[in-house]
Amino acid sequence: MQARPLARCKRARWEQCARATEGRFVPRPAPSPLAAPPRSAYPARAMALTLADLLAPIEPARFFAEFHDRQPLHIRGGAAKFANVLSWSVIDRLLNQTHIWTSQSLKLQMDGQPVPPEAYCLRATSRDNVPAMQPDARKLREWAAKGASFVLNDVDSLTPGLASVSEALEDAGLGRAQANVYVSFQAHKAFPTHFDTHDVWAVQVEGEKTWNIWSGRAEHPIPHPAFRSLGQAHHDRAKGILREKVLLKAGDLLYLPRGWYHDALAEGPASVHVAYGVHAPIGLDLANLLVERAIQDPPFRQPLPRQDGTPAAQFALTTRAAQLGQRLAELARDPQVLQVLARHVAEARYHRGGVNLLAARGLEPAPAEEAAPADGTPGFRVLAPGAKPVRRGADWVLKTPAATLPLTPPEAEAANWLLARREVDAASLRAAHPAVDAEALLTRLTDAGALAAA
Repeated sequence: MQARPLARCKRARWEQCARATEGRFVPRPAPSPLAAPPRSAYPARAMALTLADLLAPIEPARFFAEFHDRQPLHIRGGAAKFANVLSWSVIDRLLNQTHIWTSQSLKLQMDGQPVPPEAYCLRATSRDNVPAMQPDARKLREWAAKGASFVLNDVDSLTPGLASVSEALEDAGLGRAQANVYVSFQAHKAFPTHFDTHDVWAVQVEGEKTWNIWSGRAEHPIPHPAFRSLGQAHHDRAKGILREKVLLKAGDLLYLPRGWYHDALAEGPASVHVAYGVHAPIGLDLANLLVERAIQDPPFRQPLPRQDGTPAAQFALTTRAAQLGQRLAELARDPQVLQVLARHVAEARYHRGGVNLLAARGLEPAPAEEAAPADGTPGFRVLAPGAKPVRRGADWVLKTPAATLPLTPPEAEAANWLLARREVDAASLRAAHPAVDAEALLTRLTDAGALAAA
């Protein structure tokens, strides 16, 4: 996951944590229950994830003891594990919402180099009525044909599936979890070897990708020019020796601690992974909080002793610095400061959605437990592409990883049709094979491990 500025973090973080009121530093009061967004951006869903779900079969306790901020971790999972997070059809649906994208939110890379915005965008007026470079569908298709990688930035609030992983990471207290989608094609590397200024949780949702994990690690880098200005020559020297090669398949997860050197290359025709960048609260957040608190202490606003080169002037400056340092140490132990700091750490998450206008007016009940897909038709991801029913005498059977499924001739024909696709839904299956009970067949194939609800 290439390091990039987060627009959401540009504003001072401490606006969320503390405020000065009538000259006094006070903890931010609890928000009104009527105004507070819910934990999730979306209605409660059966697909809601937890950290234990992401790490399975690794226990969270073991993860924190052995891996968190210590070393990379690759967890293998079946293709169904992240089937609800993202799919090709959802990617196309998002990209076809033309006016939500600009050259900042959608970036293209070709063999390690960024594609200039003018090569894939047109000059347009944004939805905010300001000039913008807007991706052009024809140019995007041309770059895809050439093998360019597509990077969809800041997508963690665009669908419930994408949000579910962010919320699982944030619920575990790991920090603010922002997501980028990386679409790559075979033999074309998007980024050279680099480190990120946040922990990376890479969720592979389509295809395969080989990651080179190097032995080098930058010591807790942050989004600051001191780290972002480092050139590729520095990275190539600092990356160290190859630690391991990891092949991520659909359903796999890769955790990389902040600063760990890595690069990746798509295997097979195409690959999609979602890189969740987790920004944990750090010591500099306390320093920023102390600055806000120190503003209210007159000694921090007084001029420092004038320097004229004499020992007396130097002694006065040294004494004043020691006094201010001692005062900062006192402030760092102040109960109100610690209360605000604890709240800042506990609330390190992005708030997504939470809007239901009719429910707010009491015109409809609370959202249903299970949210339907955007088009209202439940979809399924094919987990056994290329599988085909085979004939045994007068009968047909389909072998899947979980079962051997007997089929009638019409069901065998329908299974051949749907297993040749990446995704399917009941409506399209009924239209193509009206003689088959579409819902029943989809349920049986799901139970047998050939499909997963998307």
